[in-house]
Amino acid sequence: MQLALSLGRRGLGRVWPRPAVGCVIVRDGRIVGRGMTDGQTGPHGEVLALRQAGAAARGATVYVGLEPCSHHGKVPPCADALIKADVARVVSAMEDPFHKVSGRGHARLREAGVTVETGLMEAEARRDHAGFLMRLTDGRPMVTLKLAMSLDGRIATGSGESQWITGPEARRAVHAMRARHDAVMVGGGTARADDPSLTVRGLGVSAQPVRVVLSRRAGLPEDGVLARTGAEVPVWVCHGREDPLPEAFAAQGAVGVPCDVRGRYVDVRSALMALGERGLTRVFCEGGGSLAASLLQAGLVDELVTMAAGLALGAEGVPALGALEIAWLSEAERFALAEVRPLGGDVMARWVRGRSL
Repeated sequence: MQLALSLGRRGLGRVWPRPAVGCVIVRDGRIVGRGMTDGQTGPHGEVLALRQAGAAARGATVYVGLEPCSHHGKVPPCADALIKADVARVVSAMEDPFHKVSGRGHARLREAGVTVETGLMEAEARRDHAGFLMRLTDGRPMVTLKLAMSLDGRIATGSGESQWITGPEARRAVHAMRARHDAVMVGGGTARADDPSLTVRGLGVSAQPVRVVLSRRAGLPEDGVLARTGAEVPVWVCHGREDPLPEAFAAQGAVGVPCDVRGRYVDVRSALMALGERGLTRVFCEGGGSLAASLLQAGLVDELVTMAAGLALGAEGVPALGALEIAWLSEAERFALAEVRPLGGDVMARWVRGRSL
C-alpha cells in the first residue's frame, strides 16, 4: 500500500479534478502490475496496473489508494475491470466519498466474490487526497500558502527589492511544490509589481499548473509575462462581477472568473469556491501580503509553508503579511508543525491546520 500511495502522489497537480490514485497488483509475493491515474482523461491506476499484469492478475491481491470507481465517467468502472480480471482480493486505503461511488465500488466487488479490505494506511491516504476530499465536502480546493521571507518576516527591502531573499535550493523546492498543485495563485498587486511567470522550471515537468490572479478590475499589464503567455499556459483572472475581463486579456488566452467583491478586493472565499467549481483541488498561493492575510483571516489556509533566509531587513522592509486585525493572541489561528528541514542556507517549515491534512 505504501508503494500504491507513492505512485498516486506522482499525479498530484496533473490529474484534477480527479483524485491521484496509485495501484499495485501482487501475486505470490511478487509485484506483477502497477499504475497511477493517467492525467485528466486517461485510464485510472487500476486499469493500467491490470494491463501490465495481464494474466498474472488472476487470483492476485490489488492494493489501491482509493476505492475503485463503480460508475461510467471518462473511463469505464475500475471495479468491473478488476472483476473481469478475476482478482482474488482488493485492499483499498479508504472509501471514495464521491456520490457516484461512495461504497458502491466495494459492494460490487464483494457481490462478485472478491475479498475486500479497507482502511489500510487510511490516514496517509486522506492526507494525499486532501484537496480532492475538500472539494467534495467544502466545494473549494485545498490551499497551501507559501511565505519566503527574512528572519524578521520581510519579503522585500524598504526600496522594494525582493530577488532573491532565499537561495537556489529553496527556490527549487518551491518549483517542486508548484508542480504538486493544480494552480499557483497570486494577488493582482504581486502580478503587477513582480511580473512573475508562475511556471514550474528546471524539473522537466510535462504539465504546468494553472496561473491564477486575484484582481478586482483585472488590472494586469497587457505586455506582462502572464498576458503574453496565456495561450501557452492557462491564466485565470478572478475579477469582480461588475468588472469583466478586458478583451485584450481574453484575446491572449486568459480566462475570466467572476467573483464576489469584499471592499476593494476580490472576496477570497468566493474566488476559491469558483475555482472549485472549475475543478481545481489544490492551490499554491505565493502572495502577496494582502492576499495572504485575507486567506488567513478567512480561515482558508490548510497548509502554511515558510522559507526563512538567514538575514534581517528591519522594520522598513515589506512585511510578509498584511494587517490581520488581531488584538488578542487567542484570536490568532495556531498551526501544527508538521516538518522542518534545511534547504541550503535557508530553513523550510511546514505547518498544517486542524484535521484538514
